[in-house]
Amino acid sequence: MAMRIGILTSGGDCPGLNAVIRGVAKAAYQLMDDVEIIGIQDGYRGLIHGEYRVMQQSDFSGILTLGGTILGTSRQPFKQMRVIGEDNIDKVKNMKANYKKMKLDCLLILGGNGTHKTAALLAEEGLNVIGLPKTIDNDLYGTDVTFGFHSALNIATEAIDRIHTTAASHGRVMVVELMGNKTGWLTLYAGIAGGADIILLPEIPYSPEVVAAAVRKRAESGKAFSILAVAEGAMSKEEAKLKRKERLRLRAEAGYKQVSDQIASFVEEKTGCETRVVVPGHLQRGGNPSAYDRVLSTRFGAYAARLIQEKKFGVTVAMKGNTVTENKLSEIAGKAKLVSPDDQMIQVAKDMGISFGD
Repeated sequence: MAMRIGILTSGGDCPGLNAVIRGVAKAAYQLMDDVEIIGIQDGYRGLIHGEYRVMQQSDFSGILTLGGTILGTSRQPFKQMRVIGEDNIDKVKNMKANYKKMKLDCLLILGGNGTHKTAALLAEEGLNVIGLPKTIDNDLYGTDVTFGFHSALNIATEAIDRIHTTAASHGRVMVVELMGNKTGWLTLYAGIAGGADIILLPEIPYSPEVVAAAVRKRAESGKAFSILAVAEGAMSKEEAKLKRKERLRLRAEAGYKQVSDQIASFVEEKTGCETRVVVPGHLQRGGNPSAYDRVLSTRFGAYAARLIQEKKFGVTVAMKGNTVTENKLSEIAGKAKLVSPDDQMIQVAKDMGISFGD
């Protein structure tokens, strides 16, 4: 009997997904005598509705350098997984039934925090599940790094690099808003790598007055421009006291679609410096994986194949130190790896004179 391995990619796309799929497949074909790989379309939606195909070895050729995911992806909120909506579909029941219908021996799930919560749920329901840590936010608990992060970091850093030249030429303050709704790893690393003067993160609420003062201080010292790297989830100290919906409502009422617009308006008003906003947005998730992510993804995929060979399920792959290992899904699901104000990288930035607006 062939070992039947299901694979799905869930949540936001990012560079490295295809490299992991390839790593799993190539290693599985090498390690096991008889393997069939089932590609599940569009994430959990495909598992819920039974949309899948038996893949051929040729499907895994030429995808190492390809961004996005050949399987397609979708967002299926964890909070809704046990909720039966107007369509009258019992999602968990359907996923279990389709797992059996596909005659799977195990299911590999590539995704971030929400994806891993559902993976843990399926493991609790008795399915043989292995997770693989994907997210440009690098916020999955229990792993030093997730695949997709370094590729996004390169793009975000290049965006700041390019903004530097136009900021210097025009003597402007430039606010670069980077992805990261709940965690600021991408903005922290890109801010340092790109030479930002001010970095604002969700984990460290800022004072608008302190941010404006930092810009004013640079201007008074003869610096004609300033660069602000701002995570999309950054918030002021006053906003941090509010729930997210209330925070967004008040911003909208004030005429701001995003935090960067709010910051830029305040800085220009208080300093008199011409201020512009740049939002790279989904560019940070697109394109080919970096060399680092290609290697990391291959290591993760090959390790997952070993776990399948050993029939070790209910876990997710992780990097600790420079060693690939695994964590129990039950121990990491629902936990986020946040930037601590005491993190060494925060201190490095402060030692370099970077302000966090606090």
